[in-house]
Amino acid sequence: MGTTQPIRSKSELSAFRMYYRDIKPNMRNYCLIVMGLNTALRISDLLELKWTDVYNFEHKEFRTHFLINEQKTGKNNYVTLNSNATSALFSYFKERNPQNDEYIFSKRTCRNKPLNRSQAYRIVKAAAGKTIQDEHISCHSLRKTFGYYAWKNGTPPALLMDVYNHSSYDVTQHYLGIEQDERDEIYLNLEL
Repeated sequence: MGTTQPIRSKSELSAFRMYYRDIKPNMRNYCLIVMGLNTALRISDLLELKWTDVYNFEHKEFRTHFLINEQKTGKNNYVTLNSNATSALFSYFKERNPQNDEYIFSKRTCRNKPLNRSQAYRIVKAAAGKTIQDEHISCHSLRKTFGYYAWKNGTPPALLMDVYNHSSYDVTQHYLGIEQDERDEIYLNLEL
């Protein structure tokens, strides 16, 4: 499997997610990983988020949902912020004390410019290199991991197809790497 993979091991996923919180503290990088894992957004869309997208400055509270126009598809996507995402955002918000027009994941030198994709890739690869055995982890693994665990937790395939804007069940199954996992389970669970 030479393509980007989801993070299948729960222990590796936990270590990966916490790397920038506990091992090499960096709240921006921690928040980037947590948001990627919990929103299923492509990295290009994640990097374009501004604080005003996720935080209501007038009411001084985090939003429960936000609307994003996906760059790749041009479609609107209504994203829910779960408690893990909100918690990571809150910790980062307290540390940073941002203005509403700033990018969430900005460069250190300029809060009005987002990180570029190659920097996000280096952030993910550094954490993966220290915590995950699979070498096929990239920014897209965050999106795939969301779907992989949603699938394993019983989310109906039609809902995942909708989240990912896939045209068929087979595309979603292949995208998440479920095909080989299900084949492996047949062999591992059958002892004749």
